Amino acid sequence: MRAMVVDDVRAQPEVRDVPAPEAPPGGVVVRVLATGLCRSDWHAWAGHDDIAFPHVPGHELAGEVVAVGSGVRRWAAGDRVTVPFVCGCGQCSWCAAGDAQVCPDQEQPGFTHRGSFAEQVVLHAADTNLVAVPDGVDMATAASLGCRFATAYRALVARARVQPQEWVTVIGAGGVGLSSVMIAKALGARVVAVDRNPGALEAASAVGADHVVLADGRDVPATIAELTGGGSHVSVDAVGSEQTASDAVLGLRRRGRHVQVGLLPSISGHPRVPMERAIAWELDLLGSHGMAAVDYPGMLALVADGSLRPQDLVERTIGLEEAADLLPRFDTATLAGMTIIDPSR
Repeated sequence: MRAMVVDDVRAQPEVRDVPAPEAPPGGVVVRVLATGLCRSDWHAWAGHDDIAFPHVPGHELAGEVVAVGSGVRRWAAGDRVTVPFVCGCGQCSWCAAGDAQVCPDQEQPGFTHRGSFAEQVVLHAADTNLVAVPDGVDMATAASLGCRFATAYRALVARARVQPQEWVTVIGAGGVGLSSVMIAKALGARVVAVDRNPGALEAASAVGADHVVLADGRDVPATIAELTGGGSHVSVDAVGSEQTASDAVLGLRRRGRHVQVGLLPSISGHPRVPMERAIAWELDLLGSHGMAAVDYPGMLALVADGSLRPQDLVERTIGLEEAADLLPRFDTATLAGMTIIDPSR
């Protein structure tokens, strides 16, 4: 099969033929029909994760089951499926409680094993992790759910528990950020979107942001406080840097809730967070790491009935060759939405 292969940290990805995978016990092989390219893939390429090389990236996907391993009960060849980017083991107490996203023995395609920037991918513990894609949901839309949209959904619904009329600040208007804007508006919140890219802010406005702030050197927390009458009730850092995390926390009002979604790799020491503000103003600092498969039905129902439209966030669809060129510069690319890869191109 064709796959995008990275031979070492920061090596130029190459598209070439590799052996097709076999279904492991309890797992399946899925023919990839759509897979998203996101900043987490760049972090893996850049060496910010413990990756075994040579490696195939890719962690948010949708496709069709083509082979089923022994012990799989719920799935068969031909099933249309997607999967969370965090796959639980299916055996531990966290998985039993429906919290596979924090499973200590988790698998992550594109990180712990070869991922979905390929024509086929292996997924483990299929009965725990696979999610059926409704007939009315296309593959690109389903793929966009696996990391960014599902992560944003759980961050706002289950972690921050956003309420109608609350102010929500979203810093970073990429895939996670635009998903957060759309979901927050669907929850009845008022939204401020912050980004350094005017095109991304236009996209944020298009999906409902009440205010947009260009991060061009201005005092972002002060601007948020002015727009929201004293600070947001909820903030989301959808980028993952010391600056964006700090701006998000400092832009909260007293007793506000911050959700950290963007990865904060300790590549130059652990990022500093304004904990003095968290203490004095009794802020809640929350982490959010994907969403378990058991929580997908509620989100998918809103997608299927049109209440949520993640397909509107897809900026473009590209092939593996173009994706191999884009991945090394993804952290600086000027994007205004999600990029989806079609491995058949």
